[in-house]
Amino acid sequence: MYLLAIESSCDETAVAVVRDGRTVLSDVIASQADMHATYGGVVPEIASRKHVEAIAGLARAALERAGLKREQVDAVAVTYAPGLIGAVLVGVSFAKAAAFALGKPLIPVHHVRGHIAANYITHPDLEPPFVCLCVSGGNTMIVDVRDYTEMSILGATRDDAAGECFDKAARVLGIGYPGGAPMDALSRGGDDRRYPLPRAHVEGAPLDMSFSGLKTAVVNLVHNAGQKGEELDLPGLAASFSAAVSDTLVPRTMAAARVKGYGKVAVAGGVAANSRLRADLEAACRKSGDELFLPALSLCGDNGAMIGCQGFYEFLAGHTAGMDLNAYATRDISLG
Repeated sequence: MYLLAIESSCDETAVAVVRDGRTVLSDVIASQADMHATYGGVVPEIASRKHVEAIAGLARAALERAGLKREQVDAVAVTYAPGLIGAVLVGVSFAKAAAFALGKPLIPVHHVRGHIAANYITHPDLEPPFVCLCVSGGNTMIVDVRDYTEMSILGATRDDAAGECFDKAARVLGIGYPGGAPMDALSRGGDDRRYPLPRAHVEGAPLDMSFSGLKTAVVNLVHNAGQKGEELDLPGLAASFSAAVSDTLVPRTMAAARVKGYGKVAVAGGVAANSRLRADLEAACRKSGDELFLPALSLCGDNGAMIGCQGFYEFLAGHTAGMDLNAYATRDISLG
């Protein structure tokens, strides 16, 4: 089964062709990161306009690279939630038009479910059930993946996403946007105990998280140093920040893994590329005996391949949509 898959939830326009859920024939991405870097974050209106400009050309390129003609496509999968509503609408509108014109099924895919599915591409032997830490610029949650399309949230952030905090920290340090990669690079070799930063706990919800206090602490630290004319140890600060994020995420993920007892832990989303987080999870899983599944670095960020992979399993479960499919800025992962 050949799926044409479309992703446009934030500032990457991506179109892929995926066969039978796990074989990626093409994955074409147009990133807007350099443009939004001027503003220190994504400007929704600009993102939407750039999706409109790029999406048709990317669909043609994806089919050409896959060696397929339009009539060979069996279904069209698309991210319909969550994300920047204008951006998501562009992808949904294009997918609806494509499915209608081709006379093929339309498959709605939850963006975070797509990130989880990136692990199926990297690890063809991975099958549910497993516990998955989903951590990106817009979402941070621990998910019980009972089956390919049966999922529920075990714990989640009460405020900011971890990836958003990386972006904000990088911006106040003046090292660029998006913040994940430059913060990771800066932190290497730094003393992760150089600056004491908070690790928040949510009373009565041991698997939930909070990152707003960590973000505020970094901002205040940088501003206070500037006002006093003090020089900061930037590698030490980046390392201390990365340690604080990992110390928040890893113990909760492993606690969830103990509760569920599946023996398998996966990670998904843009922050899954962070070297400190990957190393800490590897160490924790070696200690616990759980098998760890990490997506390839190329599949951590937003891409069309992950949507095509999850779309295949949504189709097998009978989850298709009509021409009345709408886009949603937020949606519970358990609802699909």
